[in-house]
Amino acid sequence: MPVAVSILGLTVFCIGTTEFMISGLLPDLAADLSVSIPAVGWLISGYALGVVVGGPALTVATLRINRKTALLALMALFIAGQTVCALAPGYGVLMAGRVLAALAQGAFFGIGSVVAVDLAGPERRGRALAIMFAGLTVANVAGVPAGTFLSQHAGWRLSFWVVDGLAVVALLGVAVLVPRRPTPPYTGLGAEFTAFRNPRVWVALSTSMLTQAAVFCCFSYLSPLFTDVTGFSEGAVPLLLALFGAGCFLGSVIGGRFADRHLLPNLYVGIVTMGAVLAPFPFAAGDKTACVVAVAAFGIAAFSINPALQAQVMREAGDAPTLATTTNTSAFNIGNTLGPWVGGSVIDAGYGFTAPPRAAALLAVAGLLAAVTSGVLRRRARAGQDTPARESAPAPSAVS
Repeated sequence: MPVAVSILGLTVFCIGTTEFMISGLLPDLAADLSVSIPAVGWLISGYALGVVVGGPALTVATLRINRKTALLALMALFIAGQTVCALAPGYGVLMAGRVLAALAQGAFFGIGSVVAVDLAGPERRGRALAIMFAGLTVANVAGVPAGTFLSQHAGWRLSFWVVDGLAVVALLGVAVLVPRRPTPPYTGLGAEFTAFRNPRVWVALSTSMLTQAAVFCCFSYLSPLFTDVTGFSEGAVPLLLALFGAGCFLGSVIGGRFADRHLLPNLYVGIVTMGAVLAPFPFAAGDKTACVVAVAAFGIAAFSINPALQAQVMREAGDAPTLATTTNTSAFNIGNTLGPWVGGSVIDAGYGFTAPPRAAALLAVAGLLAAVTSGVLRRRARAGQDTPARESAPAPSAVS
């Protein structure tokens, strides 16, 4: 696998750490900014909305630009937003910085996915995407716990500054090590929109949205669940988040191995497993050992489906993958917006910190229904393509 794919994984690590680490900073941010924990949860949702809006818009704006140049510009935009976050004097500016950084993510993930597959070859699509998006799992293994640790011991601003510095290193890595491939011929914006005429693309996007909503409905409020329900100390939270991240890494490896050959079964099994973990999570939270097991299992199931979710959209988009893949990142982040909102709503309704996992299990069921629908539509499409071929085939000749 080309080293450039791993460099793209490093950039994804930086972006993923910023996206996810708010979960570990919830108590510190709430106390320092004098807002409620659900309000801090909206920093996750605000970031996700920035991705939803910025991804397609910036992808359209960069269709005529060399893909490497576009990646460098998007990374610079992310660094600018991250700097605003580190300097933010209050909640409003912090939210603005989060949104600014998020504007770059959707387009970067979409263009980066196309570059990774181009470098690795279509026959290794799932593995290339797994390596690139392993940056998200490493963000959970190392980035989020490290950000939580720094916040607890030196203030939340240092967490943002450290990620900012790593992002500069990642930008330099892209500049030096990602090859400048020829810019594909510009065939017009309409060509990219042809993918959205396929209903299977929309069902695939819905699957991404609902499954990610399930993940973030639970994940966003793990820190207060650990301390207020299970009884862990604040010092244990980074270790527990690292355990979740280790599960994410293992799940991503498993998913990457099977996404190329067994895409839809990978989705089915992963979503069912995630729902099976989330449903009893509130009961597991009452016991420290059971909670540890549930957290690891949740991470494995949550990220085992990610390579398949990306590969599914690219497969259904056919020859117009760039905008569709970017829109899939937007779908992920609509889910990332919906999930914390649902989780925060059930907490505000008085159901406590054990309620988000229950709500997440219901969202996982909805995601499974979307994945099954995708499989049904694909089988029908294949049947429709096969039937005319059989009807038009010439009859066997009677002459020997």
